[in-house]
Amino acid sequence: MKYYSIAIDGPAGAGKSTIAKKVAKHMNFIYVDTGAMYRALALYFIRNNIAATDKEKIENACNNADVTIEYKDGEQQVILNGENVSSLIRTEEVGNMASASSVYPAVRLKLVELQRSLAKKANVVMDGREIGTFVLPDADLKIYLTAGSMERARRRFLELKERGIEADINEIEKDIIERDSRDMNREFAPLKQAEDAILIDSSNLTIDEVAEKILNFIKN
Repeated sequence: MKYYSIAIDGPAGAGKSTIAKKVAKHMNFIYVDTGAMYRALALYFIRNNIAATDKEKIENACNNADVTIEYKDGEQQVILNGENVSSLIRTEEVGNMASASSVYPAVRLKLVELQRSLAKKANVVMDGREIGTFVLPDADLKIYLTAGSMERARRRFLELKERGIEADINEIEKDIIERDSRDMNREFAPLKQAEDAILIDSSNLTIDEVAEKILNFIKN
């Protein structure tokens, strides 16, 4: 049986996860949050006091970390070595470690096999940095979702504010720009728009408007 796959790529803060979840729910597809998987590995590195610059220790640690995705009552759970860490992986510290450590091939290859396996077993919507270019190069639909750096910083600032976390929007934008640079310039599977991906700039669009655009592409 041939399953349908949708790849949504783009920089940090573009709204990939929110949109991917919405599209997956509408289509009754499985949502695979690859970013959460990288964040789970990053949390493992942080817990073990491994610096993002220590390539050897990170590569060795990959052998001892197991990351899986499970669904309970329709909700995704990210499991790190048997522990549900879904509520622990959305901090700035973990996000920055995920971006910094993902430049190493060992980290990416650790997770790619699982991601590809999921796409062979179900209809999926998968979001990340290199889904359409590397993980699922034969995806049926590829979207490159982006937005301006200040708009992405504003969204992150409001998200943190709602959670009662104080933050400096200028520092958030600075982190976003630095993360973009790392993601786009890494040697292995860098962030870039696939040649056959559809570009959507969400800077001036609502979540529903972006989702509707993608659903129309699926229908057509």
